[in-house]
Amino acid sequence: MADRPHSVTPDPPSQSQPLDIQPLDPMSSSYTAALAFLYPRTTTIKFGLERTVALLESLGRPDRVIPVIHIGGTNGKGSVATLVAAALGEAGWRVGLYTSPHLVSFRERYRVADVPISEDAVAMWVTRLRPQIEAIGATFFESGTAIAFADFAASGAEIAVVEVGLGGRLDSTNVVRPLVSAVTKIEMDHQKYLGNTLEAIAREKAGIAKPGATFIVGETKPEITDALVGEAERLMASDRMSAPPDIRIVPPAREWQGPLGLLGRHQRRNATIAESILEALPQPYRPDPETIARAFAQAHLPGRLDRRGRWWFDVAHNPDGMESLVAAIEDLKPAAPIHALVSILGDKEWPEMLVALDRVVDRGILTIAPSTDVRRWDLVWLEKWLGDPQRPPATADWSLVRDFDEAIRRIQVDAGSVLVTGSFHTVGDVMAALGLAPI
Repeated sequence: MADRPHSVTPDPPSQSQPLDIQPLDPMSSSYTAALAFLYPRTTTIKFGLERTVALLESLGRPDRVIPVIHIGGTNGKGSVATLVAAALGEAGWRVGLYTSPHLVSFRERYRVADVPISEDAVAMWVTRLRPQIEAIGATFFESGTAIAFADFAASGAEIAVVEVGLGGRLDSTNVVRPLVSAVTKIEMDHQKYLGNTLEAIAREKAGIAKPGATFIVGETKPEITDALVGEAERLMASDRMSAPPDIRIVPPAREWQGPLGLLGRHQRRNATIAESILEALPQPYRPDPETIARAFAQAHLPGRLDRRGRWWFDVAHNPDGMESLVAAIEDLKPAAPIHALVSILGDKEWPEMLVALDRVVDRGILTIAPSTDVRRWDLVWLEKWLGDPQRPPATADWSLVRDFDEAIRRIQVDAGSVLVTGSFHTVGDVMAALGLAPI
């Protein structure tokens, strides 16, 4: 069902506020009504933890019931989270996995034992939380984070893998007390919120480091690694702890060498970061190497070099992500000619992304994914850019097709392979149109 509006030892549960899983108003607790309430809140970003804490307090702090692995970074955090969850599941644990954004259905964000949250559960949790959400002005993501921990606790999750939403220090997910936290890599993205230098972004993302928890650094650039480690050391210092902070840097040249279900050379780096996270877990959670290898070999993540027949889907949404995609296409050599259907959000560095993509495609159609709403790229500027003789020369045949359905129809004509990329919105909207939604 497509529903896009077309993005430490735990404390025991509070005895004063037991977890209440009954809906407050059954007459207004439909899944559709829940989404209609939540989605308008996507237009607001509020940094800080107080509203998320208030929502969780109203539920008895379910985030304190479950051991957590917390994963951030500019790119790769969703893949790393998926690999970590897969290995824990293969080891026999009942794993809760919270990722974002979704592609087609809101339910993709929450999985327990690899089963998505049910529509009824979404409706029930929104009904339960709605008075508090309205009273404190909680955002979409703050509300969604509270739902994640509530549903994991109610569903009997034994350990949770949680992906950071945006940044780290002030992200809603940073209410957790993790066993292990990790930052995958740092690139330029979301500068409006995180800072205009890689070092500033690194310090924000290192904000998920906590005293008593191992901190894994996947970054390879020395100066950015130094920024991550410096901020983590500051945050992890504690007068109550005699041991130094446990900060582990994944060697820059290290890559996963075994079978891997996720395609692309960049995923081998993601896999070795995931392996480092798993190796840092305390017993009894730490899987053995054979279990990790089995899980990684079978791993799949929709929208990440995700092949469906001649269709290829990848959510590359910033220059670094696009360069990884281009390198993968060069390695994998999909059937030619390669046609690309592209829609990128207007606040991204789309000229740089398109120049990179041009190296590996024969034809490209630029369009607007319906779910992008207010963040869509400006077609007037795009048209001017396409016609600008001063822009880098293109090797592919590029055109602009405003109508989304028509763009999908045209991109298939005479194509050996069709690549859909540019954003989560783009991949999700095309998957929905083709009947290829992940759930």
